[in-house]
Amino acid sequence: ELGWISKVHVNRPAVVRHAERIKKWRTVKGNWQVAWLLKAVTCIDLTTLSGDDTPSNVHRLCFKAKHPIREDLLKALDMHDKGITVGAVCVYPTRVTDAVNALKAAGCNIPVASVAAGFPSGQTPLETKLAEIKLAVEYGAREIDIVISRSLVLTGQWEGLYEEIRQCREACGEAHMKTILATGELGSLANVYKASMIAMMAGSDFIKTSTGKEVENATFPVGVVMMRAIKEFHWQTGNKVGFKPAGGIRTAKEAITWLMLVKEELGVEWLTPELFRLGASSLLEDIEKQIFYHVTGSYALRHDLAMA
Repeated sequence: ELGWISKVHVNRPAVVRHAERIKKWRTVKGNWQVAWLLKAVTCIDLTTLSGDDTPSNVHRLCFKAKHPIREDLLKALDMHDKGITVGAVCVYPTRVTDAVNALKAAGCNIPVASVAAGFPSGQTPLETKLAEIKLAVEYGAREIDIVISRSLVLTGQWEGLYEEIRQCREACGEAHMKTILATGELGSLANVYKASMIAMMAGSDFIKTSTGKEVENATFPVGVVMMRAIKEFHWQTGNKVGFKPAGGIRTAKEAITWLMLVKEELGVEWLTPELFRLGASSLLEDIEKQIFYHVTGSYALRHDLAMA
């Protein structure tokens, strides 16, 4: 439906002003803060996307995914029996089997997500992208994070972008597909809105801000624009599409702000792992530190949270 995007206009000054207000929101304290942080934990895609990833560090990541917060801290909060785990473990396709086996051995059902489709640049032929997706699914990935070809957005080839994402969706089969827009490389907020709409029209289960490898990753202005697109798509079709900010989210305060923004823009029903994820590798460490301080009244030393 090209008519949906042909007349798109984004009031950038208004979006930026709204984003500045978001940054000034007062942080919740005490038990309320801990509740928000534990909710954030359940929505984290715990990620390792390094060139030196090995089976051993993927196994370690999977252990942390099942036990994201120290057991004694959860017991002090009376949350030890609530089954708190992260939302998913995200790795490269070659490490999917390692993650699947580690989680199976740990006796948990946390899904494994795999980046694919020429991640992070998207500068590979479509045939190669589709083959990579199919292999990742074959290896056991239940979620696929694809990345779009930015050139199709920058040159206004919306039908071409739709067809690329549609074929990726088909290659995913039963696996959920998160479409990474790489918003820092799309040139404008209007392009972010249009790419979001096209990705949802093509069957994306989630739209995601960034690969984490761009110069500019998840920002609040981009988040507002993408969530407004999700809201309009829901109004028009009745379909709920998930949202995933990723890249540069490192502090507990930032995580809570993203959760609050989702609650304000999309509603409480989006605050579940099925419709909201946080892409992060170091965020969990800061969340656990904040919970440690709440429980003990002292700051954690390095050896207190070794697994973080």
